[in-house]
Amino acid sequence: MSDEKNTTEEQSELSRRDFVAMGIAAGIVAASGGASAADMPVTEKDVDIKTPDGTCNAAFIHPTTGSHPGVIIWADAFGLRPVLREMGRNLAKEGYSVLVPNPFYRVVRDAGLDPRTFDFANTTDRAKLTPLMGSINAAGAAEKDALAFVAWLDQQKEVNKSRKIGTQGYCMGGPLVMRTAASSDRIGAGGSFHGGGLVSDQPNSPHLLAPKIHARMYFGVAKNDDERQPDAKDKLKEAMAAAKVPAEIEVYPSQHGWCMSDFTAPPTPIYDKAQADRAWGKLLALYKTALA
Repeated sequence: MSDEKNTTEEQSELSRRDFVAMGIAAGIVAASGGASAADMPVTEKDVDIKTPDGTCNAAFIHPTTGSHPGVIIWADAFGLRPVLREMGRNLAKEGYSVLVPNPFYRVVRDAGLDPRTFDFANTTDRAKLTPLMGSINAAGAAEKDALAFVAWLDQQKEVNKSRKIGTQGYCMGGPLVMRTAASSDRIGAGGSFHGGGLVSDQPNSPHLLAPKIHARMYFGVAKNDDERQPDAKDKLKEAMAAAKVPAEIEVYPSQHGWCMSDFTAPPTPIYDKAQADRAWGKLLALYKTALA
């Protein structure tokens, strides 16, 4: 019992030190006045990846030379689009080989949705999201995709297979990050930003996957999401702690969707550059710490 207690305390102390280091690294990024100072030459190409359910089209963006840790970016409900490609390029410039899949490939190759013109108050617009989100949220879909994406990345010469793979997701992509991390031991870090539905009272709630996760996790929660479900962060924290998953959970003073630079539609633009830069700094610090 004493040895087990000491091991648990050592793990907790290691996690605390790592997250302190993450905070320092993120602070340095913020102090530099931008999300990043890196600018590696990168190469971008469109690829098709075979999965158990079909062929997924994706963007693969990586530094032009060398092999680097792989990263999977899960999009929000508007899918693969220019802002996600830009995010992939920015991450590749930091020294990562990034896969940005179309999460809706089972339905369409291009969802053709633009947050700048989409009207959530319009029932016709909202109805467009139902079959798209339903396709990736179907039982087992994300897990099958995650394994296919990991296997594909590990076949690429631009990916350093001796390093762990990272994954990040936005809005609906938050739960997909958790399902990805729970699906493969190759995942070393997961970042969820304004993730939707991370905690529910259903038996398939993402937070219940904690015992299967062997990655370091970061959760950036939107202010209005926290106000709507104030106990979610506590349940998430408890689940991660019980499973001994190193995790940091923060509530941002921003609205759901704050990281997406194309969420600029009037009358109330959601994108918050200052807080998006802060979240990006946290993400880079997480990957630097965990993708070893």
